[in-house]
Amino acid sequence: MSKFLEARLHKRHKVLVVDDEAVNRMMLEKILGTKFEVILAENGRQALNIILENKETLSIVLLDLLMPEMDGYELLEIIQNDDNLCHIPVIVLTSEKSAEVRSLNMGAADFIPKPYDVPEVIIARIARTIQLYVNTNIISHTQNDSMTDLFNREYFMEYAEVYDRYYPDEDMDAIVLDINRFHVINELHGRAFGDDILMKMGSMIKAYVSQNRGIACRSNADCFFIYMPHTDDHEAIYHEIGDGVMELMEDAKARLRMGVYEKVDRSFDVHKRFDNALLACNSIRGKFSVMLACYDLNMQKKEAYDERLISEMQKGLSEGQFKVYYQPKYDITGDKPVLSSAEALVRWAHPDFGVLKPDQFISLFEEGGLIHRLDRYVWDRVAAQIKYWKKTYRVTLPVSVNVSRIDMLEPDFIVAISDIVREHGLSPADLRLEITESAYTEDSDEIIEKVNRLRSLGFVVEMDDFGTGYSSLNMLSYMPIDALKLDRAFVSNIHKSEKDMRMVTLIMDIAEYLNLTVVAEGVEIKEQYDLLKKAGCHVIQGFYFSKPIPVEEFTLLVRDRAEDKKNQEL
Repeated sequence: MSKFLEARLHKRHKVLVVDDEAVNRMMLEKILGTKFEVILAENGRQALNIILENKETLSIVLLDLLMPEMDGYELLEIIQNDDNLCHIPVIVLTSEKSAEVRSLNMGAADFIPKPYDVPEVIIARIARTIQLYVNTNIISHTQNDSMTDLFNREYFMEYAEVYDRYYPDEDMDAIVLDINRFHVINELHGRAFGDDILMKMGSMIKAYVSQNRGIACRSNADCFFIYMPHTDDHEAIYHEIGDGVMELMEDAKARLRMGVYEKVDRSFDVHKRFDNALLACNSIRGKFSVMLACYDLNMQKKEAYDERLISEMQKGLSEGQFKVYYQPKYDITGDKPVLSSAEALVRWAHPDFGVLKPDQFISLFEEGGLIHRLDRYVWDRVAAQIKYWKKTYRVTLPVSVNVSRIDMLEPDFIVAISDIVREHGLSPADLRLEITESAYTEDSDEIIEKVNRLRSLGFVVEMDDFGTGYSSLNMLSYMPIDALKLDRAFVSNIHKSEKDMRMVTLIMDIAEYLNLTVVAEGVEIKEQYDLLKKAGCHVIQGFYFSKPIPVEEFTLLVRDRAEDKKNQEL
């Protein structure tokens, strides 16, 4: 609870009496002194200084209107227009009816007529006013988000239910506004800048809903909810709020997304309505050309589908439905390409939906906090397979496995992956770890510390999806990695664009300077292969050599590699 509320709930309240007549000050001090802590001021200017010094603990001001230096009207106006002072109630001391009306219109809470002939009434009116303001500010502090002054989520949901009761037949829209990649703003400009964006966005939303009979809240960090009468022009809402927010964000690589569940089904509770709007909002995550989406029947079907996949994940793991596929990686530094390693990729052989690719379920497991279960399953299967190849063909072929940011933040992560390697009799270098570039930019200190520990244990760490982040080249100089993987989008046009090829060449030069291995993924045609080899790329992965294949097919490649190695030794 704030100092303000603590002071106002305390039984002995602090009262400031402002009057230029000494006799009036003495009378009020005598009347109030048994119930309150009384402070005295002779004029408005002196009173203002006292108020500023005691704004956190002052419970009420008793204010005469006609005074020298600064009169009561001027002081009342200052109090009412100052966000830090307007919570303090003011009772006007006057004997003029016209003055009573004017002061009440200016924001005074009450008035006490002169002369002060009934002390009990004066004490009662002061006590009632203080309690009224205490209650009002308790409600304000509990119902509003402290940063944006919008409703908090809990009060907003209750208010929406009340709104429904008063307007049962009105079509309503549930709207979600979310700043995509908001963490980038904090990373580039600092948390203070990010907080300023949220406060200004809150002001824009508050202004909009106040003009359109709506209510709004900040649901969490950078996500806002709006509940308002239906409109067919949702783009207008987006532009009225979104254009201003985008202007504030300047060069930050972030944008505003908006999801709408229009003409809500009132048989759903309020939380479900906003779940639907949030689903629409999340459906355009990563689609930078799309700013707005409306919830529809297809999303409802997909939601049910996704929920089923999540609920059946554990069963899939226990029944071995998840299959590890291997995409070969070829060392191209010699005269001819040589199979040197592989990347492990998972497929879900679902009994009803057929073979599902990673993009159909990985993000679901990440959002649901389940990805570490699947990842550890894959790590164990891959380690067992490497062990089999070593024993059967006497060849060691390292395999790269994906490690998510969520994995890295698990307290037992390093112990778990080290145990898997040890249990299968492998060297840590046999199980290479691919960590996405974006993982290094979030919780970066903790991630970097753990990567350093992994490398000290002998693990080889590759930065995956290099080229998709926002500060890649800057990061390379201090990130603890052994290799970087050029994202497929980075190399897809090198045979068509001289500019793209120059960028790849620049990265090769930097990697050579930093003694990093470069792996290019998504290589599909000979022109790309030839350009990358000429530029000094070390390893190639992509359809030019092979798509991801089942373990049985990849084992044949391992066998052939073992035979080639044996023949070379002879």
